[in-house]
Amino acid sequence: MEVTLRPANAEDATRCGAICYDAFKAIAEQHNFPADFPSPEVAIEFLAGLLAHSGFYAVVTELDGQVVGSNFLDERSTVAGIGPITVDPAAQNRAVGRQLMQHVLDRVTQQRFAGVRLVQAAYHSRSLSLYTRLGFVAREPLSIMQGAPLAVQMPGYTVRPATERDLDACNRVCWQVHGHDRRGELLDAITQSTATIVEQEGRICGYATSIAFFGHAVGETNDALKALIGAAPAFPGPGFLLPTRNAELLRWCLDHGLRVVQPMTLMSVGLYNEPAGAFLPSILY
Repeated sequence: MEVTLRPANAEDATRCGAICYDAFKAIAEQHNFPADFPSPEVAIEFLAGLLAHSGFYAVVTELDGQVVGSNFLDERSTVAGIGPITVDPAAQNRAVGRQLMQHVLDRVTQQRFAGVRLVQAAYHSRSLSLYTRLGFVAREPLSIMQGAPLAVQMPGYTVRPATERDLDACNRVCWQVHGHDRRGELLDAITQSTATIVEQEGRICGYATSIAFFGHAVGETNDALKALIGAAPAFPGPGFLLPTRNAELLRWCLDHGLRVVQPMTLMSVGLYNEPAGAFLPSILY
């Protein structure tokens, strides 16, 4: 059977969204974990948003003319992010996933990104093996955290909505922590009114695009992130990702009633600096 790749378009949203839901649900149920998306409709809506966004590159795989998988590349920042990548469970074991990954990695090289990252479900050994063979390095063990909003205030810290006037200060914090900024994602979050910043003595010391599965946060200290997490009205999606090695922050979350949902792994190719501060990655990186 002939396997072909082509750029994705808006008309692919329904088919790709259904595959995305089925694929994540199938592998999660095999390992007794919750699925990433609660319904096919949510997955379809999410992928439709990515397909409509100029900052994302998308590709689909067809098997004898039928779409059987898709992959996305977040191109909004210096470092690109891969995902979600999904393959129809009925089309597994035909190297479809490898072709989708290799295609976007070739795109990363062509577009001269400094690096590329992804987050992988730690229980999924097959994807870990594939990504490692393709050159990815495991960088950070992660824990998805979920629970009721904390409504906790950190003494000396103030959290407020972010505005475009805060962009430069937020980017400086991101540079300080990661060695690069994520300006495109932050600007989108400000436009969507999900971004928040945390100040100490009137100075921005951290920000979050959202404390959520698809959001990221950076802070000069753990206390800055505690303030952002404590002020979050909810943790949308399966939860937010927390570096498991940050024992202080993980313990603080557990002590405030949050629970670990599942383990994940941050992986990278190209530019990667050991973080010089506190951070929460998104599901993209």
